[in-house]
Amino acid sequence: MFIPGMRRAAVGLTALAVAALGAVATSPEQADARPKPVDVTLLALNDFHGNLEPPSGSSGTIAGQTAGGVEFLATHLAELRAAAKKKNTITVAAGDLIGASPLLSAAFHDEPTIEALSMAGLDYASVGNHEFDEGAAELLRIQNGGCHPVDGCIDGTPYRGAGFQYLSANAFKTATGKPLMAPYAIHKVQGVKVGFIGMTLEGTPQIVSQQGVAGLSFADEADTANRYARELRRKGVQAIVVLLHEGGTQAATGGINDCVGMTGPIVDITNRMDPSIDVVVSGHTHQAYNCDINGKLVTSASSFGRLVTDIDLKIDRRSGDVLSAAANNVVVTRDVAKDPRQTALINRYKTVLGPVAGRQVGVTSQAITRSQETLFGTSLGESPLGNLIADAQLAATDDEQNAVAAFMNPGGVRADLDAGPVTYEEAFTVQPFANNLVTLDLTGAQLYCVLEQQFVTGRTLYPSATVGYVVDPNGTTGTVADPCAGTRVVRGSLTLGGTTVDTAATYRVTVNNFLAGGGDGFSALTGGTNLVTGQIDLDAFVDYLTAQSPVSAPTLDRIRTTAEVPAT
Repeated sequence: MFIPGMRRAAVGLTALAVAALGAVATSPEQADARPKPVDVTLLALNDFHGNLEPPSGSSGTIAGQTAGGVEFLATHLAELRAAAKKKNTITVAAGDLIGASPLLSAAFHDEPTIEALSMAGLDYASVGNHEFDEGAAELLRIQNGGCHPVDGCIDGTPYRGAGFQYLSANAFKTATGKPLMAPYAIHKVQGVKVGFIGMTLEGTPQIVSQQGVAGLSFADEADTANRYARELRRKGVQAIVVLLHEGGTQAATGGINDCVGMTGPIVDITNRMDPSIDVVVSGHTHQAYNCDINGKLVTSASSFGRLVTDIDLKIDRRSGDVLSAAANNVVVTRDVAKDPRQTALINRYKTVLGPVAGRQVGVTSQAITRSQETLFGTSLGESPLGNLIADAQLAATDDEQNAVAAFMNPGGVRADLDAGPVTYEEAFTVQPFANNLVTLDLTGAQLYCVLEQQFVTGRTLYPSATVGYVVDPNGTTGTVADPCAGTRVVRGSLTLGGTTVDTAATYRVTVNNFLAGGGDGFSALTGGTNLVTGQIDLDAFVDYLTAQSPVSAPTLDRIRTTAEVPAT
C-alpha cells in the first residue's frame, strides 16, 4: 500500500502553513471529527476476447485452478460488489474485450460479448488494438448500436449498443485531429470525482490490419495521459485512473499478485506519467501482476475473464485526492452459481448459431499446442500448431499459386487443439481473424531480410515444412531502419524444399494479408511483388485438417541453431 495523495499534499507547505495545521485537531476528539475518506472499489478486467464460455485447455486455468466463463464472471463481480459498498463500486476494463473471439461471439460481430459485459455491470473500458479489427466505423457501431451494415441483425433482434462507455484518448482521426472516442470520463462517488482516461497502445497500426486503422493516428501513451490528467485536474478531479491497453511481463516465478522482475512497455510508460495519476489498469500482454511502479498502483488481470482485479481506493473527501490504493487479483473460479441471465444469453446465441459450430472437420492424434519452444534462452522458437497452420497455408497455395513456402505469425494462433475430434468451432477459435492468404514473389535476399526482421520485432514466423535455416545466437541483430543488416540467420543455410536459396532468385511465398501489409513489424514483406489473394486462412486450415486426418504435431526441426548444426 502506498500514499501518493498524502505525499503530494505535503509538497510545498510553508512554515506558516505547517504551524497552522499544527493548531488543528490537537485532541483525538478533534481528529476523529475530520471527514472519513470515501472508500471506492474498482473491479477491473482486460483482454476478455469474447470468451463467453469457459476457455478450454491451458487457456482455461490460472494459479492452478480452472477459471473463466462469463456466467461465473458475472457472479463473482456481483459478489465483490456485495462485499464492498455497491454504490461505491466502479467496474472497468483495459481493452481487447472483443476481437480474436471464439465463434459464439465472433459469428455475431461480438455483439454477444458487449451485451454480456453490459449486463455484468461494466462501466468504462479503454479501446484495445483488437477493437479495431473491423475498423473504426464498426467500433463506433459497437459503442452506439445499430445492425451490422452487411450482415444486418444476425440474431433477429436490434443491437442496442454498449451499456458502458469505451474510452480512447490517443486514437485520433487523422483528418481532423480529434479523438475517435471519448478520451476520459468523470465518475462521482459520494461527492468525490474519479477520472478515468482510456488509452490504446501507440503501436496499434503495427499489429492491426491497415484497413482496421485507416484514417487514424495513435499518440504516445504517457504524453497523452499527462495531457488529459492536466485537463481533469482543471475540472477538479484529483483521483485519476488510466485504463491502458499496454502491459508488461513479470518473471516466471511471480504469482498473480506479484511483481517480480517486471519488464515491458508498461514500465517506461508508467515512469513517464505525471505524479497526479494514481492507478494504471493495464492489459495487452495477457499477464497477471500487481505492482507499485514509480509510486503508482499498476495491475493486470491476465486474460479471458479468468481474473478480476479488486482495487480499493481511499479518497480524501475535502481534497478529492487518493490517500491509499491496494489491489488483489481474484480468480474467477467455477465453483459458484452461474448467473442465469448470462446462461440465457449464451443459449440464445447458441440456438441461432445452429449446428455449424459442432460440425466435425478433422481429428488430431494428440494435443497440438501453440506454445513456442525455447531458442537460445528465449521463447522465439517454433510452435507445433503454428507449423501446422503454415503447412495448411502452403497446401492451399502450392498448386494454385506455385508457392514453395508459407509463414504464419504467432499472434494469429489463438488457442490449442486438444486430442481427438476437431469441430469447426474449435478450428475457428484457433484462427478467428478471417485473414485472406496472399501469395507473393520475394527474392532470396528479401527472404533473408524477412527472417532477420524476426529478431528486430521479437516475433518468430512459423515456417512450413519446406523451410529450413540455421540461427547463430552470437550473430548481430539488425535495426528497425535496416533489419537486413542482421547476421542472426546463417547465410547459405536457408533452404526451400531441400534446395539452398539463391539470393538473386525469386520465390513464391504465402502469408496472410495482415503480414503482407507489414503487420507485426514485418515491413520487409511489403516489398513483395505479384500479389495474389487466395482463400480465407480458416478455410485453408479446415480443408487441411479434413484432408490429413488424423493429424499429428509437426516435428520442430525447421529452425535450428549453430549448436545443432556446427559451421563447416
